[in-house]
Amino acid sequence: MTSPAPEPAARTDRDPAPAVLGVAVLGYSFMGKAHSNAWRNVNAFYPVPRVAQRVLVGRDAGHVAAAAQRYGWEDSGTDWRSVLERPDVDVVDICTPGHLHADMAVAALDAGKHVLVEKPLANTVAEAERMAAAAAAARARGVHAMVGFNYRRVPALALARTMIADGRVGEVRQVRASYLQDWLADERAPMTWRLRRETAGSGALGDLASHAVDQVRFLLGSPVTSVSGTTDTFVATREGPDGTERVTVDDAAWATLRTASGAVVSLEVSRCATGRKNALQIEVYGSRGGLRFDLERLNELQFFDTTVPGDVQGYGRILVTEDSHPYIGAWWPPGHTLGWDHTFTSQAADFLHAIDTGVPAAPDFDDGLAVQRVLHAVTDSAARDGATVRL
Repeated sequence: MTSPAPEPAARTDRDPAPAVLGVAVLGYSFMGKAHSNAWRNVNAFYPVPRVAQRVLVGRDAGHVAAAAQRYGWEDSGTDWRSVLERPDVDVVDICTPGHLHADMAVAALDAGKHVLVEKPLANTVAEAERMAAAAAAARARGVHAMVGFNYRRVPALALARTMIADGRVGEVRQVRASYLQDWLADERAPMTWRLRRETAGSGALGDLASHAVDQVRFLLGSPVTSVSGTTDTFVATREGPDGTERVTVDDAAWATLRTASGAVVSLEVSRCATGRKNALQIEVYGSRGGLRFDLERLNELQFFDTTVPGDVQGYGRILVTEDSHPYIGAWWPPGHTLGWDHTFTSQAADFLHAIDTGVPAAPDFDDGLAVQRVLHAVTDSAARDGATVRL
């Protein structure tokens, strides 16, 4: 789905959704802040069930209490398991480091809570398989689970998916997908949990390639069937609170992916790309046209159409701000641009719409598992000098 339907569809859940859905967010830092903003604003823009911000959870009691007050939460706490016992909490939104995702999500689903998990779904394929199995069992009970690939809610990318499905670019032959950042380009940047395999699982692969791989699957509607890749860690050690530590994840990764539809995908991700701040760039080349997107210009989609006369051919800019474009109708008058934060609000709206109507949430944990398998295949291939890994 590209946006919540204005009128609820026929319900498929066994029980109706409560008049107000209580939400708990686990984690109060970067993603916790982004998700809190979404839950605070979703009812102002989308015709979905009302939510109540019940509780924000984190490890440090003082810090999480201060964050809860800033972000509009009724309560704060440090024990995530106690949240699962609260009858006033219907939705658990997990924004913690990856090594905590599996235990939290499975426990929440078993407790009958709807679960949203920030990407990547897990740190390992085994954890992701466990989560997908729990989600499948919960789905049979009318409990929903979704993974937070928020870039599916960028209007330009949602429009690109529709254009590809409608045949506007013809047969997709090749795709270039890169996600480049530079926050680790400086070797003096300090050690964080994102640089430790035991907490993050991987580096640029899980952090950035997860988004890029999901976009390939989302845009083309086709699974990845084989992978060959390599990874590198440019800065081997960094200074942490207790002294010098070894970096145990990748700084950058490169891969060639092939899809069931026959498209060949060139993938590149890095957190050491000097001068690149948040550059998710996607290029799609088909037999009838091409599409180009850059997250740093997220309201624009470029389209090359081979069906127009050759003397006026060229990439044209589509400003994706019209009511007819995905998600835009919920926001501002035509011509007024959106930002990165709006994608999280639209994501929350899609999840609430799924809970309200019983229509399966997307992307679900099976999608998250599929992405995790691709990421693992890149690591596996890199360990075998770029050998092709079939999925």
